[in-house]
Amino acid sequence: MADAALRLTALAEEFLGEKLPVRIRAWDGSRSGPPGAPELVIRHRRALRRLLWKPGELGLARAWVAGDLDVEGDLYEALDLLASLIWEREKGTEGAGILDPVRDPKLRAFAKGLLRMAGPWTPPAPPAEEVRRRTGPLHTKGRDRAAISHHYDVGNDFYSLVLGPSMVYSCAYWEDGGTLEDAQRDKLDLVCRKLGLKEGDRLLDVGCGWGSMAIHAAREYGARVTGVTLSVEQAAFARKRIADEGLTDRVEIRVQDYRDVRDGPYDAISSIGMAEHVGSDRFREYADDLYALLKPGGRLLNHQIARRPEPDEGAYQVDAFIDAYVFPDGELAPLGRTVSILEAAGFEARDVESLREHYALTLRRWVANLERHWDRAVRMTSPGRARVWRLYMAASALAFEHNRIGVNQILAVRPAAGGASGLPLRARAWTAPATG
Repeated sequence: MADAALRLTALAEEFLGEKLPVRIRAWDGSRSGPPGAPELVIRHRRALRRLLWKPGELGLARAWVAGDLDVEGDLYEALDLLASLIWEREKGTEGAGILDPVRDPKLRAFAKGLLRMAGPWTPPAPPAEEVRRRTGPLHTKGRDRAAISHHYDVGNDFYSLVLGPSMVYSCAYWEDGGTLEDAQRDKLDLVCRKLGLKEGDRLLDVGCGWGSMAIHAAREYGARVTGVTLSVEQAAFARKRIADEGLTDRVEIRVQDYRDVRDGPYDAISSIGMAEHVGSDRFREYADDLYALLKPGGRLLNHQIARRPEPDEGAYQVDAFIDAYVFPDGELAPLGRTVSILEAAGFEARDVESLREHYALTLRRWVANLERHWDRAVRMTSPGRARVWRLYMAASALAFEHNRIGVNQILAVRPAAGGASGLPLRARAWTAPATG
């Protein structure tokens, strides 16, 4: 089969009704497609079997993670070109097997053509990096611990390569010409200023990661910080950093579920990139718990990725690739729903700031770090794990750039007696440049 690329191109174009915008290079060495375009490399016929057994995004993800599918050339350009042809066409097909009845004649013809080229008709095993599902309800404490471990306990050294010295795994706050470390410091300072932290304030950092927010708040603002995480590896790393900074008298890191924190009230709570793990069914519980942990007049800074609302919210589906390989059980909510639930719990939303473009810039820097240290990243984890992170971060950068998802900082207050917020009349003092 010395013409596999040409045959695949013809099949795809007949199904799509338009020319493929990328080149195809097949396992037999053949090439087809527009010269100079990014090249979709199908290294093994097994990639076709993965797609046939699991149509849609999950089949493609398995082929990518296993190394059966690759891109040569500009990954961002390739994902941009393929997005409208794959992810925007697959609604309604996810989860259907090739042996199920296919109502669309064009899809049936495409599947039959792939079947003739796919080789032995056996379902390939999923890559080892795919999460092994637990049964039972979502977002129990045990299931959440397992999900967090899957994502974060892949090695602190690996994350150091990707995130850089700041060890902050959420979007930075950019100025033109700044470094990633500068932008992450400015983001942490922005959060501290929005929370109005001052000497001696008690801060609860929910989902404290590797301790960067806790260290900044204690060192720069004199806060007394409790950080909670479900990741054992993160906690160990954070504690060492805190000891090295001489801040053990001001910062405590716990391996603890936020639902088990009982030592309020706190003057302020930061939740930076954690609420995406909570899930829609548990978000009111999350809001209630944080409200109860704040003193009257205390402030919450909720920094959270948001999806765009669906015309039919009942039809919303979690992204199959991210759920299987990146954030098991994670779920994005529209901004309006998040604000509504926080206010239903008793909070007053005082400020919302979108940092969408900032996250795209951050992700591109992380991808560049990963690519620059690729061989070391593979040795520290696995080829499949490194491929997961590269695809996830590059695709997410494009999603932020094209306004398919956003990220917002919501500043909310637990009102004091008589409804007092404790904020000054002109509350946006935090927009002033960080002092560094």
